[in-house]
Amino acid sequence: MLSVIIPTLDAAARLPACLAALAPGAIDGLVKELVVVDGGSTDASCAIADDAGARVLTSAAGRGVQLIAGAAAARAPWLLFLHADTVLSEDWVDAARAHAVDPSRVGVFRLRFDDADPRARLVEAGARFRARTFGVPYGDQGLLIARPLYDALGGYRPWPLFEDVDIMERLCRAQGRKAIAVLPATALTGAERYRRDGYFRQAARNAARLIRYKAGADPAALARGYE
Repeated sequence: MLSVIIPTLDAAARLPACLAALAPGAIDGLVKELVVVDGGSTDASCAIADDAGARVLTSAAGRGVQLIAGAAAARAPWLLFLHADTVLSEDWVDAARAHAVDPSRVGVFRLRFDDADPRARLVEAGARFRARTFGVPYGDQGLLIARPLYDALGGYRPWPLFEDVDIMERLCRAQGRKAIAVLPATALTGAERYRRDGYFRQAARNAARLIRYKAGADPAALARGYE
């Protein structure tokens, strides 16, 4: 029923936990295939994915390019796009199965950072507000979408940043914000960048980049600043 698509680039430290969380879906029969698209890792990412039974593809680096390649190779009627540092909660299988009765909507998971810092809870609250109010969830919340809807939207664009915002903008223009469903399961994602650069500083930088993107800035230029 589902093809899970994960882009990787030197993701060996976090990928095992991401893949382990998908195992209940494979046992349940929900996950029909796992497609890992690697952008040129120099660590053990590809070996880890291969050992987990994934179909490992290679492409140029860049999340949008990798997601496009994964979607092109996927064969199931539903696609679940997931970041390599995201770990889904145990109840994700039931949430995804319940969502899959409505192919006109896309599902995203509730964002949670792997950090007990109270500031992480504030950033999570901001992400929930942004997703519900403006229809702009980020890719670290996952994206569960029926293949016909993905194709009708034109899929991802080959952008290194804001490829997730772009596809959700096209969805909202076509069907409105009600086409986005926040599923009752959690996507636990890495908070390394926030811990390193500071929660409020990183949140402010992200907001500034989003504003620049909305104003027409080149996603490639924004990605260079992000990295």
